[in-house]
Amino acid sequence: MNRIRVPWSLVVAPLLCVAAFFAAAEAAAEALSGREIMERVDARDDGDNSIQDLEMILIDKNGNQRKRSIRSFGKDKGEDKQSIMFFLTPADVKDTGFLTYDYDDDDADDDQWLYLPALKKVKRIASSDKSGSFMGSDFSYADMTERNLDNYDYTLMKETEVDGVPVWQVESIPNNEKEIDETGYTKSVVFIRMDNYVVIRSVNWVKKGKRLKYFEVETLEEIDDIWVATEMHMTLKKGKKTLHKTVLTSSNVRFNQDLAESQFTTRQLEKGL
Repeated sequence: MNRIRVPWSLVVAPLLCVAAFFAAAEAAAEALSGREIMERVDARDDGDNSIQDLEMILIDKNGNQRKRSIRSFGKDKGEDKQSIMFFLTPADVKDTGFLTYDYDDDDADDDQWLYLPALKKVKRIASSDKSGSFMGSDFSYADMTERNLDNYDYTLMKETEVDGVPVWQVESIPNNEKEIDETGYTKSVVFIRMDNYVVIRSVNWVKKGKRLKYFEVETLEEIDDIWVATEMHMTLKKGKKTLHKTVLTSSNVRFNQDLAESQFTTRQLEKGL
């Protein structure tokens, strides 16, 4: 399947082993194209049957904050991926639910539904709405699913470092208008760690308003042999001015849990936790 996962493992070892590791990473950087790097990102193990608690902090241009707590569940169904999350607090979003079917088939559009308890109604997210803000955050609905690699042209720009860790810097440009309209991005530059193929930073050119979105993984942890971004920031800027920022943190991350397929349905959205 050709998808990106949106959206680390340095082994503590003797110095000689570390040096050998970086030499191997440099050799790999020379050998791989931008497309091949993204294929390895896609193939990375991101775990299955997961449960985690999330805190979403919305920060406006004046530094005012709003906090939301969420419980999230994820499951693989063959090559497809399903996820469902429920907002727990505050009261104005409590029991809001969000369901995603992320299909492996490149010709199938991913399905997303939002349950609004005030209306007691499940709303399907149309493709034309997926570039919109997810629950007032700087993440869009499109950011909540993986990207089809075939919808992009990739160019390896250079090998560099982020916080002292070797990364590839890859330019990603949509090759069709449908992808641009759905994601809301005309171009992205992504930074991928050479040691574990995790995207730890990206800059995204927003189609509307001449704005940029900056994605940053602030904390990356290895949990049950799976690399998990446990703190992520998404910042919306126009020029040097910050318009809004979202901080998303994960805790109590567990894999290989007993999750039934019936938990990932629109009926479950209505029932809640």
